[in-house]
Amino acid sequence: MNSTSSRRRFARAAAAGLALTGLLSACGGSGDGDSSASGPVTLPYWGWANGQEAVVKAFNASHKEDIQLKYTKVTDQLTMQKQLTNALKAGNAPCLVQNTAEYVTSWVSQGALADITKYVESSKDKFNAGSWAAGQVQGKTYGVPTSSAPAFTIYRTDLFAKYGLKAPKTWDDFIAAGKELKKHDIKITNYAGEDPSTLEVLAMQAGAHWYSIDGNSWKVNFQDEGTLKAAKVIQEIVDNDLNSTLSFADYAAVQRNYDNGGTATRQISTWQMAGMVQNFTKSFGKWALTPWPTFTGEAAKTPAGTNQSGGVTLVTEECENQRQAAEAALWMSTDNGAVKTMASPTTGNGVMPALADSDAYVGEAISDKLLGANYEPAQQIVKDSLKTVTADWTFGPDWTAMFTELQAGWAKVVSKDQKVTDLLAHMQEWTVNDLKSRGISVEG
Repeated sequence: MNSTSSRRRFARAAAAGLALTGLLSACGGSGDGDSSASGPVTLPYWGWANGQEAVVKAFNASHKEDIQLKYTKVTDQLTMQKQLTNALKAGNAPCLVQNTAEYVTSWVSQGALADITKYVESSKDKFNAGSWAAGQVQGKTYGVPTSSAPAFTIYRTDLFAKYGLKAPKTWDDFIAAGKELKKHDIKITNYAGEDPSTLEVLAMQAGAHWYSIDGNSWKVNFQDEGTLKAAKVIQEIVDNDLNSTLSFADYAAVQRNYDNGGTATRQISTWQMAGMVQNFTKSFGKWALTPWPTFTGEAAKTPAGTNQSGGVTLVTEECENQRQAAEAALWMSTDNGAVKTMASPTTGNGVMPALADSDAYVGEAISDKLLGANYEPAQQIVKDSLKTVTADWTFGPDWTAMFTELQAGWAKVVSKDQKVTDLLAHMQEWTVNDLKSRGISVEG
């Protein structure tokens, strides 16, 4: 679709999403899918994940009579956000887009997404609660989850054994291990200056809520108890020089550092193992998984789906065949062959499925080559993690802009030019002002 009327419709929807008294756009669902055209409908679909083309091919082969997907591969996640913005303004957005959890609220607030609740609600029980929440805003569903967010620590067993260390169970253990490894010129973790997701995910785990909804307003709080608890851990790691500061701009260099033993642990999800396998040459079989560290005295809890793993297939408001688009999204997330393709780090990108019962796919999503003798026990670590994923985190309507501002401050934290608490104070003021400038009702 590429017309003046569609551009106007998007403009009206965006304005509605930014209404002074409104939280989000109430638009969605105008395309009921009851097209009178003969033959299958063709739905444009944009994505970037490895393996997605194979999944689309399988879908088209099994839906020759009713639905066909026309797949366009986008370079990466950030490119997707830019291209989708341009397409929405021009009135030629695709029907389906691959995306991640943190962008859903922003797109809904712009009136860009269709409410597909009536088409997918009956399938809710097929998915785990944490993943299903990734496609929802205020109880309405705008997309179907594609991947879940198991999170755990992967660590170098040889280095830990050499220096008499045990796998860290708590963040206090993690810091103590880091101090011991530092004596031997080894870092416990890596903080890339451009990637503040470390602060985000530790805050999630600690029970923080940067954004929440209070009546008809957004509430912003970057200085709640959970966030400050996360900040304390990060600050101690930075102050004691326990972290490497390698940029992901040179991804191969980061991987070589792990392979060579310069950094001993990572907090990751399953898909990141693929990059390790592709770049390592020396340390295969020397890695093991252990649960994500807890805050002392607290039960196990892992972060919600983010750009790390909280994948979702979204249906756009412009789509004239929203029912068929929702059907295609459901198929790609539930068909056994499609799920296996995406779960494998070889044929897909190693993501864990969003399904409620995904234990059968764990072996596909982790690497026996990387883990060696630790491969079997690692599977239980992943399964247990899926039961502790945070499901009550809310992404705000200006998340993309906020995260960009957070990146600038995080770089100063990593370079020791700013304390984490100073960054949080700045983000509190900045985010409130940003929402107000957009005409969004906000407290904080």
